[in-house]
Amino acid sequence: MMSKFLPLFAAYVLSLSSLFAQQTLNETIDVNGVSRSYIVYIPATYDGSASTPVMFNFHGFTQQARNHMLTSAMREVADTAGFILVYPQGSNFFGIPHWNVGAWTTGSTANDLGFTEAMIDTLAAEYNIDLDRVYSCGYSNGGYFSFELACKLSDRIAAIGSVGGKMSSQTLSTCSPTHLMPVVTIHGTADGTVSYATTAPSNSTTVPETNDYWITSNDLDSNPTITNLPDTDPSDGSTVERSVYENDCLTLEHYQVEGRGHDWVGVRGNMDIDASSVIWNFVSQYDLNGLIDCANPISNISESNFAKTLHLYPNPASNLVTIDIDLQTVEDCLIYGMTGQLMQAQKIGPNATTVDVTALAPGVYFLVVGNQRVRLVKG
Repeated sequence: MMSKFLPLFAAYVLSLSSLFAQQTLNETIDVNGVSRSYIVYIPATYDGSASTPVMFNFHGFTQQARNHMLTSAMREVADTAGFILVYPQGSNFFGIPHWNVGAWTTGSTANDLGFTEAMIDTLAAEYNIDLDRVYSCGYSNGGYFSFELACKLSDRIAAIGSVGGKMSSQTLSTCSPTHLMPVVTIHGTADGTVSYATTAPSNSTTVPETNDYWITSNDLDSNPTITNLPDTDPSDGSTVERSVYENDCLTLEHYQVEGRGHDWVGVRGNMDIDASSVIWNFVSQYDLNGLIDCANPISNISESNFAKTLHLYPNPASNLVTIDIDLQTVEDCLIYGMTGQLMQAQKIGPNATTVDVTALAPGVYFLVVGNQRVRLVKG
């Protein structure tokens, strides 16, 4: 005879499984009086007991967040890797969903940077998220916007990926990341929508120019390691070349998809790689302080202390730099290259806060005083 407690126990187990099942939530938020919407996907592994990474995935021009969620197939990766996945919805520009990135969206007044910050803040209030491991990726216009975030919201975004996107000339000209920015790009050489080798659509960079910006900004070795990936699906009519530009604790990875167009690879077009898995496997190596567990001495300085009271002028500089910081005692002033090598050291104090950087080669450095650091550009 079946115990009368078994049905109750079964119901209890069922309630627990539904409590921690995957959830897809449609959310709205007010951004300066404008209602914005986004979809949050919570994997079954999330139970609030541990801080959880967050991935934003931005749709392309004209698209809807829900359709992009279905066609980018990243929820399966979130289930396995255990991150919260967010699909924001772009607002309309002349009736078309978009992200405000300049180029063909010039004239848009959408506050998409503010929208992203508001989503991060709301997620942090509602879930146990790891604010050092917030990532962004996107397709087409969403890829452009991920670069916009890398340039203008880098204090909140740890690493980015782009599929079929690149940088607008406006984003490039105003880019000023506050930390080294890991980047992975995936692009078809026959893309007729966002051209690989030309500046189409209007006021865009080329894909090589976009990559070159981040190679220079991150002080990466300009000679990449190039690998022809296995052609696991010959029927797709294309192959993939992977280029890795690196220094000790940072890389830029570029996947050049030969002969294919404007595709989220792994779902359509080339099937040799899966864009969602490639992006997550890349960005998840990093947090706001850089490569996780990297021995680079710069990364030992907390990003939360980045340039709070330490400021330089002029910056960029060619010879003398004045350090604006309130010092009561003599401190070490250390200048590191972007790969972590110590380039220059001297003492500064209450009455001596000028540093001569004439001997430094032109480039990007970190100037460190105590537990604070600031980006120094030598012109």
